[in-house]
Amino acid sequence: MDEFELIRRYFVRPDDGKGVITGIGDDGAVLRPEPGRELVTVIDTLVEGTHFPSEMSAMDLGYRAVAVNLSDIAAMAARPLWMTLALTMPPRPDEWLDGFASGLFAAARDHDLALVGGDTTSGPCVVVSVQITGDVGAGAALLRSGAQPGDTVYVTGTVGDAAAGLSMMGSPDADEFLARRFLRPQARVQAGLALAGIASACIDVSDGLAGDLGKLLDASGVGADLNLDALPLSDAMAAAFDDDVGRRFAATGGDDYELCFTSSRSVPAEIGGVPVTAIGTVNDGDRLVCRSGGAVVEVDDSGYRHF
Repeated sequence: MDEFELIRRYFVRPDDGKGVITGIGDDGAVLRPEPGRELVTVIDTLVEGTHFPSEMSAMDLGYRAVAVNLSDIAAMAARPLWMTLALTMPPRPDEWLDGFASGLFAAARDHDLALVGGDTTSGPCVVVSVQITGDVGAGAALLRSGAQPGDTVYVTGTVGDAAAGLSMMGSPDADEFLARRFLRPQARVQAGLALAGIASACIDVSDGLAGDLGKLLDASGVGADLNLDALPLSDAMAAAFDDDVGRRFAATGGDDYELCFTSSRSVPAEIGGVPVTAIGTVNDGDRLVCRSGGAVVEVDDSGYRHF
């Protein structure tokens, strides 16, 4: 099976999606955005052995590759529309490709996201790059740079679950809920859309809450106090780890793909079907200060680093 047969068999779908003039099968996709809307483009790459374990199922990998990009779209309050896929892999059986495509399109189907092009190549390990293009009302994109002193810091859902799940993977005591939080992250697209007009700044939690919040603060030129005691933990986390370990996962563990945002407005307890928790306050300083029981606590907020 050559590259073109592989694409035809596993990745061509009859429904091209909204605004697709020409999709898979030509040298490029021809797409038509709606008048009065601006495009938002994101891309993430997953490398075997770096971003996911080799034993991860093909279906989970396909789903995850889309979900991590949808999370970036969500953080900008955008609506996902189209994606492209670059897939590098050593020889894989048909069952692997079928599982990967099934996971990929399962994540895409949840958000009416159309695959409109890409590339497949042979290589020594699996590398997946997904690019997603979405749209947002003119001037309405939610950025990292809008936080102001006095804003409250919030986070959606629960944090630390994915890192905790990854740490338990392969263990007979591994918790299914925590493992699934790593394998099948749920991008908060509806919450992101609902944050337009509410949030002053936003970032998705991919490299760790403290590290990603630090990036938002740097972009906004402000500081913040983060209340570690307020970080929302799942029941599964509380059952599997003691409080100190759970808080450490919550503050520094990556791959949750929740949304961390700031706002000066009244924020409901639930947005886009997801619980929201106040976890800190923005100030006019120049750094993030973490506190527990009122005392300053040193937290490694560097987050994940590729280099």
